[in-house]
Amino acid sequence: MYLKFENKEDKLLVYMMGELDHHSAEEVRSKIDDRLSREDIKKLIMDFSGVSFMDSSGIGVVIGRYKKLSHNKGKVCITNVTDSVKRVFELSGMFKIIKVYNSNKEALENI
Repeated sequence: MYLKFENKEDKLLVYMMGELDHHSAEEVRSKIDDRLSREDIKKLIMDFSGVSFMDSSGIGVVIGRYKKLSHNKGKVCITNVTDSVKRVFELSGMFKIIKVYNSNKEALENI
Protein backbone atom coordinates (compact mmCIF):
# COMPACT_ATOMS: atom_id res chain seq x y z
CA MET A 1 0.00 0.00 0.00
CA TYR A 2 1.30 3.40 -1.01
CA LEU A 3 0.23 6.57 0.84
CA LYS A 4 0.49 10.14 -0.40
CA PHE A 5 -0.12 12.96 2.06
CA GLU A 6 -1.33 16.45 1.26
CA ASN A 7 -1.95 19.23 3.76
CA LYS A 8 -4.92 21.46 2.93
CA GLU A 9 -5.23 24.30 5.46
CA ASP A 10 -5.94 22.52 8.77
CA LYS A 11 -6.80 19.19 7.10
CA LEU A 12 -4.76 16.14 6.14
CA LEU A 13 -5.72 14.47 2.87
CA VAL A 14 -4.41 10.92 2.49
CA TYR A 15 -4.43 9.25 -0.92
CA MET A 16 -4.26 5.48 -0.53
CA MET A 17 -3.19 3.21 -3.37
CA GLY A 18 -3.16 -0.58 -3.31
CA GLU A 19 -4.73 -3.15 -1.02
CA LEU A 20 -5.83 -2.21 2.49
CA ASP A 21 -5.80 -5.58 4.24
CA HIS A 22 -4.25 -7.32 7.23
CA HIS A 23 -0.81 -7.14 5.54
CA SER A 24 -0.82 -3.35 5.16
CA ALA A 25 -3.20 -2.11 7.89
CA GLU A 26 -0.62 -1.66 10.65
CA GLU A 27 1.74 0.31 8.39
CA VAL A 28 -1.11 2.54 7.16
CA ARG A 29 -2.28 3.09 10.74
CA SER A 30 1.16 4.08 12.00
CA LYS A 31 1.99 6.38 9.05
CA ILE A 32 -1.31 8.26 9.34
CA ASP A 33 -1.09 8.50 13.15
CA ASP A 34 2.47 9.78 12.88
CA ARG A 35 1.43 12.59 10.51
CA LEU A 36 -1.64 13.50 12.59
CA SER A 37 0.31 13.82 15.83
CA ARG A 38 3.45 15.39 14.34
CA GLU A 39 1.45 18.14 12.64
CA ASP A 40 -1.34 18.34 15.25
CA ILE A 41 -4.08 17.85 12.66
CA LYS A 42 -7.69 17.33 13.75
CA LYS A 43 -9.37 16.75 10.38
CA LEU A 44 -8.59 13.72 8.22
CA ILE A 45 -9.82 12.98 4.71
CA MET A 46 -9.07 9.50 3.42
CA ASP A 47 -9.22 9.14 -0.38
CA PHE A 48 -10.06 5.56 -1.37
CA SER A 49 -9.96 6.03 -5.17
CA GLY A 50 -6.75 3.99 -5.45
CA VAL A 51 -7.78 1.20 -3.08
CA SER A 52 -8.30 -1.94 -5.16
CA PHE A 53 -9.20 -4.24 -2.26
CA MET A 54 -10.11 -3.84 1.40
CA ASP A 55 -10.97 -6.32 4.13
CA SER A 56 -12.13 -5.82 7.72
CA SER A 57 -8.64 -4.61 8.69
CA GLY A 58 -9.36 -1.51 6.60
CA ILE A 59 -12.49 -0.89 8.65
CA GLY A 60 -10.30 -1.07 11.74
CA VAL A 61 -7.91 1.53 10.33
CA VAL A 62 -10.73 4.00 9.60
CA ILE A 63 -12.58 3.40 12.90
CA GLY A 64 -9.33 3.72 14.83
CA ARG A 65 -8.57 7.12 13.26
CA TYR A 66 -12.18 8.16 13.91
CA LYS A 67 -11.91 7.27 17.62
CA LYS A 68 -8.51 8.91 17.96
CA LEU A 69 -9.63 12.18 16.33
CA SER A 70 -13.11 12.35 17.90
CA HIS A 71 -11.45 12.08 21.30
CA ASN A 72 -9.76 15.42 20.43
CA LYS A 73 -12.90 16.92 18.84
CA GLY A 74 -11.59 16.12 15.36
CA LYS A 75 -13.29 14.66 12.29
CA VAL A 76 -12.70 11.89 9.76
CA CYS A 77 -14.34 11.39 6.40
CA ILE A 78 -13.73 9.20 3.37
CA THR A 79 -13.94 10.04 -0.32
CA ASN A 80 -13.95 8.45 -3.76
CA VAL A 81 -14.94 4.98 -2.58
CA THR A 82 -14.98 2.30 -5.29
CA ASP A 83 -17.96 -0.06 -5.49
CA SER A 84 -16.14 -3.10 -4.08
CA VAL A 85 -14.78 -1.12 -1.11
CA LYS A 86 -18.14 0.62 -0.60
CA ARG A 87 -19.73 -2.81 -0.15
CA VAL A 88 -17.36 -3.61 2.74
CA PHE A 89 -18.17 -0.25 4.37
CA GLU A 90 -21.92 -0.80 3.91
CA LEU A 91 -21.81 -4.28 5.43
CA SER A 92 -19.93 -2.94 8.45
CA GLY A 93 -22.49 -0.18 9.04
CA MET A 94 -19.67 2.35 9.12
CA PHE A 95 -21.50 4.94 7.02
CA LYS A 96 -23.71 5.55 10.06
CA ILE A 97 -20.80 7.23 11.85
CA ILE A 98 -18.29 8.18 9.12
CA LYS A 99 -19.31 10.69 6.45
CA VAL A 100 -18.56 9.77 2.85
CA TYR A 101 -18.12 12.31 0.05
CA ASN A 102 -17.96 11.80 -3.71
CA SER A 103 -14.96 14.12 -4.14
CA ASN A 104 -12.09 15.59 -2.16
CA LYS A 105 -13.33 19.07 -3.02
CA GLU A 106 -16.70 18.32 -1.42
CA ALA A 107 -14.99 16.88 1.67
CA LEU A 108 -12.64 19.86 2.02
CA GLU A 109 -15.62 22.24 1.91
CA ASN A 110 -17.69 20.31 4.45
CA ILE A 111 -15.42 18.75 7.04
